[in-house]
Amino acid sequence: MLPLILALDIGTSSSRASFFDETGSRLVSTTAQRTYPLITTPDGGAELDPFLLLDAIEQCIAQAIEVLRTTPALRGRPIAGVGVSCFWHSIVGTDSLGRPLTKIITWADARCRPEAAQLRETFSEEAVHARTGCMLRSSFWPAKLLWLRNHQKETFNAVKIWMSPAEWIQQTLTGRAVCALAMGTGTGMFDPTRLDWDPAMLSHCGLTPSNLLPLSDEPVAVGGALGEVFPELNGVPWFPAIGDGAASNLGSGCTLPGLAAINVGTSAALRIMRAGTEAKSPTGLFCYRVDAQRYLVGGAISNAGNLRAWCLRELQTGNPEELEAALAARPGPTHGLTVLPCWAAERAPTWNEDLQGSILGITHSTTGLDLFQAITEATYQRIAQIADLLVASTQETPKFLVSGGIQHSLTALQRLADILDQPLYANPEPEASIRGAAVYAMEKLGMPIQALPETAPLLPRKEIASRYREARAAQTNLEALLRGYGTQI
Repeated sequence: MLPLILALDIGTSSSRASFFDETGSRLVSTTAQRTYPLITTPDGGAELDPFLLLDAIEQCIAQAIEVLRTTPALRGRPIAGVGVSCFWHSIVGTDSLGRPLTKIITWADARCRPEAAQLRETFSEEAVHARTGCMLRSSFWPAKLLWLRNHQKETFNAVKIWMSPAEWIQQTLTGRAVCALAMGTGTGMFDPTRLDWDPAMLSHCGLTPSNLLPLSDEPVAVGGALGEVFPELNGVPWFPAIGDGAASNLGSGCTLPGLAAINVGTSAALRIMRAGTEAKSPTGLFCYRVDAQRYLVGGAISNAGNLRAWCLRELQTGNPEELEAALAARPGPTHGLTVLPCWAAERAPTWNEDLQGSILGITHSTTGLDLFQAITEATYQRIAQIADLLVASTQETPKFLVSGGIQHSLTALQRLADILDQPLYANPEPEASIRGAAVYAMEKLGMPIQALPETAPLLPRKEIASRYREARAAQTNLEALLRGYGTQI
């Protein structure tokens, strides 16, 4: 019987499990999903309960395997490996036995903005970026670790090992874990050219390599309780988790020159993959390792699907079908609003973490639909800014493939194509990250990867695209006007 791959996708608000066949196609009937709350606080905290996350993943695995056992066409097919994708930049501290002493502090946690500012005063951010591929901002581990040392010193001192959520999950379920290059690269404490931890960042945060898990892309064989509960998994290689951005490119098929992956989910990002041992990117764009041979260049924004969810909750714009129809009837920026979509501390391309969300141009005639359209457009404008910077640095315009929750709305896809002023190709596998987890495992196992079928492009409407370029300039001007005011606004 042909083998299957079990893929896990660990997200900020939900996790999924699904089996993939030998062609890299998802067996949709085996897909399981569980949600959990992001714990937010007025001071910028954004944490997850590690045990709720663990429970969600265990439930997803159990459901997927139950479908495997009860589906005649799948029953008995061997599992060749487990591949995992997980959100980047998040951290949990444990004792020497792997028991969590902290919550999972996620990428969205902005309580450490003062510590990030102190890092920028201590180090040259440009030099650190050239060395690590990461900016000195609240998204990354150095600022989070310094915040913990400043505000939870007793806990900080008690922690023996710092790791990503996926490493803790792997260690808890299999008894052993390592840190993949494609996970360590998102910490801000890793050198993607040397393929090792950055000594200066570790030292400044009071750590040594012994406080982190070993860097390795080698799998761990499933055993222990997990292998007993699920004999199908016993002895199966569990590959260390890769960052969701790396998984998105792999799952989109964006692994060759001239292809760019756009993922619009809770957050959003645009990335291209390059081959080489020396990994570099322009300041403002990240540079993350996929493995020892490949790396990513691109940018991520913190406000995307989470902002759409905020709009749906707070603006009460009607049911989804009515909203989709209303937005389709408004193809361009006719609302007269300029929005800085910085509800959460923003990242690329300007990394202005202190800038708060702002809406300019509200009048008595402004409607909730106007606000919804303007706010969601503003997030797409940030993606377009990243695209502009990427094109300027590479001197080539890539083919843009999009995946994520945005694919549920044809109107949103068309609007993004108009704002980019480029043809946009929808990924035939909308869940690119979970497919990327499977593809990564398949690559490591030497299994052939079939290319995804090409979809017809959504073409930009040139007159509307021109108006969106003007709107992007207005957004850039508003940000320049408010830069430096930060929380005083």
